[in-house]
Amino acid sequence: MALCGIARCPNWERAEIPIRSFNLSARLVRPTFGPLMGEIGYSSRILRSRIRFSISSKNATPLESEESASDTFSDSLEEELGHVVKFKMSDFEICDRVSIGLSGRADEVVFEAVVKDVDSPLHNSRVLLRRLTSAQAQRRGKRAIEVLKKLARRRLMYHSYSMQVHGYVDPSTTGDFGSFTLVHGYHGSFSLRHWLQQSDWLPTLEATLALDEDSVRRVGDDTVGGPAVSRQLRLTRILMRDLLIGVNYLHSHGLAHTELRLENVHVSPVDRHIKVGILGNAADFYDDNPSTSSMDANMDRRQMMIAFDMRCVGFMMAKMVLQELMEPFIFAKFKSFFTKGYDPSCLREYLLQTLGRNSSSGNAGLQILDRNWGAGWNLLSLLLATKPSERISCLDALRHPFLCGPRWRVEPSMDIIRWGLGSTAVRITEEYIYGPQQRSRLAHFIELMEMLNPHSKPKNWRGLLPGKWRLLYSTGRHIGLTLRQPPARVLIGDVHLTVKTTSKSYTTFSFTSEISFTVLIGHNWPHNKAGVAGKLGVDSCFRLTAGKRLYLKEEKETNFLPSSNTADSIVKKLSGRRWRKAIPFKEFPSSLPVAKLVSNEIEVAMSLNDPLAKNVNAAKNAVHEVRTQVPPEMFDLSKLVCGTYVDSRLLVLRGVSGSALFFTRTCANEL
Repeated sequence: MALCGIARCPNWERAEIPIRSFNLSARLVRPTFGPLMGEIGYSSRILRSRIRFSISSKNATPLESEESASDTFSDSLEEELGHVVKFKMSDFEICDRVSIGLSGRADEVVFEAVVKDVDSPLHNSRVLLRRLTSAQAQRRGKRAIEVLKKLARRRLMYHSYSMQVHGYVDPSTTGDFGSFTLVHGYHGSFSLRHWLQQSDWLPTLEATLALDEDSVRRVGDDTVGGPAVSRQLRLTRILMRDLLIGVNYLHSHGLAHTELRLENVHVSPVDRHIKVGILGNAADFYDDNPSTSSMDANMDRRQMMIAFDMRCVGFMMAKMVLQELMEPFIFAKFKSFFTKGYDPSCLREYLLQTLGRNSSSGNAGLQILDRNWGAGWNLLSLLLATKPSERISCLDALRHPFLCGPRWRVEPSMDIIRWGLGSTAVRITEEYIYGPQQRSRLAHFIELMEMLNPHSKPKNWRGLLPGKWRLLYSTGRHIGLTLRQPPARVLIGDVHLTVKTTSKSYTTFSFTSEISFTVLIGHNWPHNKAGVAGKLGVDSCFRLTAGKRLYLKEEKETNFLPSSNTADSIVKKLSGRRWRKAIPFKEFPSSLPVAKLVSNEIEVAMSLNDPLAKNVNAAKNAVHEVRTQVPPEMFDLSKLVCGTYVDSRLLVLRGVSGSALFFTRTCANEL
């Protein structure tokens, strides 16, 4: 075992060689998770009466060469690290706790100690001594002290949001010149990863942070206590805001952390702040080498390094909200979504398939991200954007509605408004049973999305339209609970529309409609949904051109028939205070630009498993019932007239009857 212990002693005079050359004869207790800043390792309580050191050195050096080496090493450290405090080993009283380094690093050994030097401002304070043995570990330790020098101008912010580094131990007082001992703060708490792994982490962390009315007001949530979802949302806002403030503090000083993980973040119960771990891997934005540095190169380097940190923050937020991602297997599937190049805005559709379609009602994380018009999904997609240039910055993330809450008035951008409209429409479609009020609200939201369409020109559709889309809702037809007595009981599954480019000019597309269904057999179908599976496919080609959607006004209204003018009803709704600032135009336009779809011939194919595959009448009845339940535009693609809304996750197509088909991009079956 690579772990070694240390007795309670005032100095390390006997420790004359690196830790890995010790031969210990000690009785160690069962391996546990020690409280040393949440670092995973073996924690050993060692009684002084039960431990004996047997130290052997294979290669002894002469005394003269050792003294000269110590003088040279001390002088170089004095020049390099002269701006920080240099401690002696006799300044500390070593406690009976020891742990290997972060994430099980064998080249780091951590000791708890108490400062006993009466002249030190840290007198009687508990600190951690991190002994670094390898050359790479020593480089990280010295780099952490260099970062302290750069951040010394605003040391209060540094102490609030970063793990405090006090200095280093003079190697001449330990006799070991092959290692470097760093002295840093001790916050008496687990890392954030260990907090989230506790079974009762939510109430324990709330008690540690001592949440009060002032803390609730600062994060903008007026809910105190309440259900677990509200409590976890409030706690997530506190942790994320503290984390973003600390990371922004580093970025504003020209540094990137480059190693942001849950293991590197700690919660301090003293000042109730998130402490970012030791900045041993912090990197400068700007290259000081005059031969390779330029303004453009430095800006690109700065943007890439900030984007890398923000991506790490996004992964941390995902784990804080979705506890399932703490499992390595599920997190590996989560990361595969991004490595395969899928758009992060479609993350909700993928996670509903991965975590279970029926878990949205019982999963607190999904409910947290769905609140406030899906603001959590929007922030997560901006943090994990595929292109580094599209990732959100710390300051913009701190102004995001998800982190501000209901008590902070934040002016939403047009992108946030579009996102909220689409997310709310998707949530309504998942209720499945639609009353007149829900159908009216869905139609209203779809109309608003069409007016706020960010990609109205066909050239913008060429890159967004190809892909696989799942049908969510159709304003023209909905078959829910019904008293019909059909000749064949058919349960409709997923209805997909796959779009592919077929020409180099990207103006001709192939549309493939795939309808999966199950024909229920027997009289026990209300309780047994296992039947005969079938699939129906329709293929057609479309040419994409520019077009307009006209809104016709009726000059006269009869006394017998109410007006069917859709535009007037929309204008009436948009004139309210809620949507007045969101709509970019004051008067309702007479027409809106759309992407017109010109179709060619269509091909229909159907497959039906035995025993119904050989029964022609049963196949006819099944097709008739499928056509009754599925919108006619999906069965006959030539009835699709134009596209009125498209973005990276949602699509709205209009049929010849004027009905709107609402789609969401899906990729779960492709991973």
